[in-house]
Amino acid sequence: MTRSLFTPFTLRETEFRNRVMLSPMCQYSATDGMATDWHQVHLGTRAAGGAGVVMTEATAVEPRGRITPNCLGIWSDDHAEALESTVEFVASQGATPGIQLAHAGRKASHRPPHEGGDPIPADDPDGWETVSSTDRPYPVGEDASVDPAATRRLDGEGIDEVIEAFVDAAARSRDIGFEVAEVHAAHGYLLHQFLSPVTNDRDDEYGGSFENRTRLLREVVAAVREVWPDGKPVFVRISATDWLPDRDSWDVDDSVRLAPLLAEAGADLIDVSGGGTHPDQQIPSAGPGYQVPYAEAIREGTDVPVAAVGGITEPTHADALVRNERADLVALGRELLRRPYWPLEAAHELGADVEWPVQYRRGQFD
Repeated sequence: MTRSLFTPFTLRETEFRNRVMLSPMCQYSATDGMATDWHQVHLGTRAAGGAGVVMTEATAVEPRGRITPNCLGIWSDDHAEALESTVEFVASQGATPGIQLAHAGRKASHRPPHEGGDPIPADDPDGWETVSSTDRPYPVGEDASVDPAATRRLDGEGIDEVIEAFVDAAARSRDIGFEVAEVHAAHGYLLHQFLSPVTNDRDDEYGGSFENRTRLLREVVAAVREVWPDGKPVFVRISATDWLPDRDSWDVDDSVRLAPLLAEAGADLIDVSGGGTHPDQQIPSAGPGYQVPYAEAIREGTDVPVAAVGGITEPTHADALVRNERADLVALGRELLRRPYWPLEAAHELGADVEWPVQYRRGQFD
């Protein structure tokens, strides 16, 4: 059978009903990290809408790992319990529930975008001290009304605590039924901060050489893999490039080199995005599929399965990415915000026979 957007895809012993993935997108709707009704409706709607993999937003593994005070977390059993009914509903609709395990590092302690996105000082009741590979805070823009929170360089004990936080969060996610664990190492957040020479100015075993800068991510992936069921996959989201061509930075060649090391550590798929390290980044024209070449380069250079993301909106385009073996999964973000039932519409346009929820079959296309 020719591969297409609506052919199943299997990793380990987990079968995804199709190749469409809801890309992780922050909702800024949690209370002290706790999931709310919004998360169940948001994620559940995309599952009922036909997505193959429904991935949570960046879910912090510890309180200081949140991007904003309103971000989702899973650093306690209570946080896991708050997500459990959402996981059950997503699975009941035939989708594969996934969780993105995240730590914002020095990009933590910010206001949500709809409140201006400014950094929150550590002495503000809503703020906290951030941690990173460096003691340099994330740069603020000229329009920022406040200075960033203080940033503390993680020492060896702090690094061990971060790894343990990822492990504990993965174990909680496993116990409430998530089928995919995705380690977030993109967009300038903590694990990306260790990868990139732009943000990693260390001279210990976690800094300097490529091997050292990638060490923490490899250790986190291996540690998560240890507690994740053998039959279920681990994803890793990376920024394939910092989009900083005029300085020593992380680039696509680094990502191609990293991918097999992540596979060796236990990753089953690389979810390929870009940027986020520094506000001076030079983002290319964001046309349809503008980041697909990064995923394709990793897939061709390493033979590791990949998810492609970035400006993918048309069913024929998404289908061609899979059919032409440029990507194994197609991650949609903004388009699934606009059109939560996009997979059902896409299947009709492509002539694929897919199952509709019984409650919606009266609206099924003729």
